[in-house]
Amino acid sequence: QVQLVESGGGLVQAGGSLSVSCAVSGIVFSISVMGWYRQAPGKQRELVASITYGGSTMYADSVKGRFTISRDDTKGRVYLQMNSLKPEDTAVYYCAVDQGPTRYWGQGTQVTVSS
Repeated sequence: QVQLVESGGGLVQAGGSLSVSCAVSGIVFSISVMGWYRQAPGKQRELVASITYGGSTMYADSVKGRFTISRDDTKGRVYLQMNSLKPEDTAVYYCAVDQGPTRYWGQGTQVTVSS
């Protein structure tokens, strides 16, 4: 059974930093792509960052240079370090894992950036 459980998040002032973590189990890590998505109120869910098993990363233009995604397959975790946060980064952040044609989701964690 695939499980994704996010932790971290919370409230931070603009310009601050925050990290979120996702514990992943029940997948084959060597063929998985892990990512973080976010959904703000009234908006569609969007990709924030992704990372392959080999460590290749991609980022949304809006977070390039500010956010860093990483993974530790020995611990079954994927991380998102968020720096220089802006109020527009406020959203529910979701961890996701792609394994073949299937995407698995976590339950989401709230990140709120106050101005």
